[in-house]
Amino acid sequence: MRAAAILGPGDLARPVANFQRQTRAEWTSLIEQADVAVIFGGDGTIHHQLADLVELDVPLLVVPCGSGNDFARALNVRRVSDSVTAYRRFAASSTVRTIDLGIIRELETAGPGAREHYFCCVAGVGIDAAIAKRANALPRWVRGHGGYAISAPREFFRFAPFPMAVSCNGAAARSRPVILAAVANAPAFGGGMKIAPEARLDDGKLDVCIVGGMDVFKLFCLFPTVFFGRHLGFKEVEYRQTTSVKIETEYPLDVYADGEFVCPTPVEITVARNALKVIVP
Repeated sequence: MRAAAILGPGDLARPVANFQRQTRAEWTSLIEQADVAVIFGGDGTIHHQLADLVELDVPLLVVPCGSGNDFARALNVRRVSDSVTAYRRFAASSTVRTIDLGIIRELETAGPGAREHYFCCVAGVGIDAAIAKRANALPRWVRGHGGYAISAPREFFRFAPFPMAVSCNGAAARSRPVILAAVANAPAFGGGMKIAPEARLDDGKLDVCIVGGMDVFKLFCLFPTVFFGRHLGFKEVEYRQTTSVKIETEYPLDVYADGEFVCPTPVEITVARNALKVIVP
């Protein structure tokens, strides 16, 4: 069985060596020739490979080596040993799990030529994008040890609610002040923040969490509850499940997904059923 190794940023010599020693994987440099793609990295590294993985129909095995690893946790892959177990299981039985992905479609380009982008975890507009942009500028070690949480407080003071219209499944929506709109395929983002605690990777749905305008003090109170999925109790938080979401703003705002910049608003986000094959322990 041939495996294509895809490496994220940073020094990954040790996890690659540990994985190789325990699996005796036969590496190939071409993903087109691989039976499995092994990604040593985090959500951002996975994000940039999704289009190729879907097009080539190559199963994905994640070795969590990133700063967030939210997608790996959603797959119950928390350490290199879990990835080794999954690889051995796949080598013995070729068993895979099929999951959904989200698709972000840029609406500034009308018609069939509009660009589309896959994401595996969460797409966000608003304060999440501002925090992610700040966290991405931190040193890698800091990002991997609470970089998102470290970057958040400063944005609380400088980020103002902005008018946004969010419509689900084509329904009409009015513009209102919003701090964050998150569209989730997986429960968590930002290194363990359960923004969408009811999200599942294979339910054919997207979970939408909208946080309306609130004062800074209340935002500070809400923030720690997101790590436990308890923010849904705030009256300013709206939560629903859907298959299609359209997000429009008065002026273009950044859309981030899996911790990476994707495009500006307006966008339409849909679910791609059974789009990706993954190997799990």
